[in-house]
Amino acid sequence: MIKNLSILSKSRFMAGLQCPLRLWYQCYNRELAATVSPMQQALFDTGHQVGLLATKRHSNGILIKEDHLHHEEAVQSTIAAMKNPKIGAIFEAAYTENGVRVRADIVERVSAGRWNLIEVKSSTGVKEEHRTDVAVQYHVLQTAGLDLDRVFLMHINREYVFDGGEVDLAEFLILEELTNDAIALQGFVHEKLIIFKQMLSADTPPVIQPSRHCHQPYPCEFWEHCTRNTPENWIFELSGIRKERFEDLTAEGVITINDIPDFFPLTAIQRRIRDCVVESHEYIDSALREALVDVRFPVHFLDFETIMPAIPRYAGTRPYQTLPFQWSDHILYPDGKIEHREFLCDEDIDPRVNFTQSLLDTLGDKGTIFIYTTYEQRILRELADYLPHCADQLNQLHGRFVDLCALIKTHYYHPVFHGSFSLKFVLPALIPEMDYQDLAIQEGGMASLEYLRMIDPKTPAAEKKAIQKNLLAYCGQDTLAMVRVRDVLLEKLQKLL
Repeated sequence: MIKNLSILSKSRFMAGLQCPLRLWYQCYNRELAATVSPMQQALFDTGHQVGLLATKRHSNGILIKEDHLHHEEAVQSTIAAMKNPKIGAIFEAAYTENGVRVRADIVERVSAGRWNLIEVKSSTGVKEEHRTDVAVQYHVLQTAGLDLDRVFLMHINREYVFDGGEVDLAEFLILEELTNDAIALQGFVHEKLIIFKQMLSADTPPVIQPSRHCHQPYPCEFWEHCTRNTPENWIFELSGIRKERFEDLTAEGVITINDIPDFFPLTAIQRRIRDCVVESHEYIDSALREALVDVRFPVHFLDFETIMPAIPRYAGTRPYQTLPFQWSDHILYPDGKIEHREFLCDEDIDPRVNFTQSLLDTLGDKGTIFIYTTYEQRILRELADYLPHCADQLNQLHGRFVDLCALIKTHYYHPVFHGSFSLKFVLPALIPEMDYQDLAIQEGGMASLEYLRMIDPKTPAAEKKAIQKNLLAYCGQDTLAMVRVRDVLLEKLQKLL
């Protein structure tokens, strides 16, 4: 392996703070990274879109076009742009100092020789990692000789309400000053750079065990590689285990749930999981039967799909506002008959009015409504605020809801759950022949992405048709799954009598 100490960058510095091994792999073993998921790519795309909007706040700015593979050329283009007094802002400005490369989102000319640094994020506020982010850039830009006046983080204003025309960039994006934070963190940045460079000059990678840090503040792309040899029933799968507890067990050499000592402090659910794993059996509480049969017909099994666009799409909406576009309802009648109804908004319009009216029509004014988690109830409360003329009907639905996930979490566990009560884990454990593997869409995040692709005018008609079919199949699977899960649990309870 050829060592190259001029390989640090801002993003790699941040990766090193999360995990030194992640930094090592980014520098020397990129091939071990998992393929970027559609969800992760969507986050990258959102950041790029917000970044583009941010540049439009500067009418006399210039983009440094060279990509990361041509960093030194980008540095030269940046130097040339800084020398031109007619250029008021530089986007993707490139600098290399002390073996560290950065691309600054925006450097803004304040006066002759003085500059502001502006980092753009698609978040709705300042996070702790953002302070370190700008501090690294501050270090490199100052070392490069820039006379920095102020440092800002530009982020999305969640309270901004879109009027349906052009996005008001002055309202949509907020500037928060982080100059003092950047200055205060310079000693920390300098110290970490020394540590990282020493680590990268070693012959072998650091030894780091997978833990909670692998997902905080960002999911690590090397997670699959680092956990490829973890044993079945790894303690990480213990539902709700805190970082401190996980590390206590690891320090004691406890790797699997089976080996957790009886005296170790666990929550009631964690102890149930441990006992089920140790004894290789399921847990079922007879009290679950009453909760499942205490229903009023017709019994509804309901699921929603939603989108949360960072950049508002429809008049009257805010950034990241949850907009429901699809519902599925499997209806069970007293004679055992099951009917399926569904709704999917297939136009590029605010879906909430049609969604709400169609939903109220199918739910009527009677019958128990099973849901999986309380997510649907939150959506209904937001719809009631948006549609006051429907508020009474929507609010009356809450008294009819039963959270099937909560019932399972309280009264049932199967070792195949692997610590998760998600329907995607519960269903294969109870009904192995019914899973999501054959579906084109297998989880809610992908449903949201596919919906946005379906309503995109640039998507071909045949592709739109296929996406529509896939969305209906996925949401329908969720509600049919609830029907089947309830049936199987009742069958198991019947055997206890």
